[in-house]
Amino acid sequence: MTNRQIVLDRLPQGDRLAPEHFAAKVVERPVPGEGEVLLRTRYISLDAANRAWMQGATYRSALTSGQVMAGGGLSEVVVSHVPHLKPGDLVFADASWQEYAVLPGKRLVRLPDLKPETHLLSVYGVAGLTAYFGLLECGQPKPGETVVVSAAAGSVGSIVGQIARIKGCRVVGIAGGEEKGRWLTEELGFDAAVDYKSPEFKRQLRAAVPDGIDVYFDNTGGDVFEACLFAMKNFGRIACCGALSSYDGAPPTHGPRGIPGLIVTKRLTLRGFVVMDFDDQRDKALTDLQAWVADGRLKVSEDIIEGLENLPSALIGLLAGENRGKRMVRV
Repeated sequence: MTNRQIVLDRLPQGDRLAPEHFAAKVVERPVPGEGEVLLRTRYISLDAANRAWMQGATYRSALTSGQVMAGGGLSEVVVSHVPHLKPGDLVFADASWQEYAVLPGKRLVRLPDLKPETHLLSVYGVAGLTAYFGLLECGQPKPGETVVVSAAAGSVGSIVGQIARIKGCRVVGIAGGEEKGRWLTEELGFDAAVDYKSPEFKRQLRAAVPDGIDVYFDNTGGDVFEACLFAMKNFGRIACCGALSSYDGAPPTHGPRGIPGLIVTKRLTLRGFVVMDFDDQRDKALTDLQAWVADGRLKVSEDIIEGLENLPSALIGLLAGENRGKRMVRV
């Protein structure tokens, strides 16, 4: 009847996230009341956004020291006091970093019975839907155009690039290191890959997009965003998904230079978004994603780590670029 938790013991203050920012606790297992559901966590999703929440309010409230670390995941219903859920049902829930959680049942929706169930967190979860809507609704790629995506070996970026290929685009991925670049081109079908860690990054980027960029899917911000901004074609579109480069450690010393004039002269469109903006189109997106996975055009890469106690190191590793595809922890 106990409940293991990982607590955000103290907030990072301008330093990089480290194991000492977290603490493990054991408390009593919660009991659901009327209209509530007791959930057992199966898998916890790890995302760069976990770190962004420590910096202040975003599309959710800022995290504070001493609270159970926030995070969403795949959970199983154990006890239900609502009619639309029964024990054994799977739901996606903002259940935090803990074994058990009690949440209002009205916020929870039963997930379909798909195998492997981890795909409900990756390609059919927030990662896949973010890639789908960010690229197709915000980037609006057309066949024959050049699409560039940063953090291309990550959970969202790896799917963005493959969807762009499905839509008939030429795709360039930006990732860290030659090994990830080979994986993008040889395994996932990207047309080219550029190493942002290389001293020759900007030269490599220019060589990969000699005619410019039509659509840029930005997961990183910072210097990579700036380099791609200056390589955009007239009337280019930029989907602003994340700013990984500014989440961990000291804040950047400057922003991209020359933005106002560049946006005007190139007539660029920059659009920020979060996946919840497109909830009304979710069924159509899932139908497309499932079809692409079934026919082999969309490959799913998952990085699964065992054990609740390994959540802090798994998030730190994700921020350092250790993962390929969707990283999650099996509780």
